[in-house]
Amino acid sequence: MSSPESRRVHIEAWQTSGMTQAAYCREHGLNTKTFGNWVRKHRAGQVIRSPEFVPVTIKPMPVPANTMRLRGRGDHVLELPSTVSPHWLGELLKCL
Repeated sequence: MSSPESRRVHIEAWQTSGMTQAAYCREHGLNTKTFGNWVRKHRAGQVIRSPEFVPVTIKPMPVPANTMRLRGRGDHVLELPSTVSPHWLGELLKCL
């Protein structure tokens, strides 16, 4: 009989291996049914926590004074620095 630590190490190695349980067992000389029982018991012993909301703080982004805004249809707004070249802006608008 293997130790709980040995079982845990095998389970973690299998989870990161990308292999099926059967392939992992073949490679490591383990009985697939026994290994499946280890995995089932391991999962049953894990504490499943409920999802929780994490508080966040949203800071408004300052809009530089030298910014131009182009409003399109709907809610589309394009903000560009006023230093952008007219030629570049024209090429951009052709693509839209």
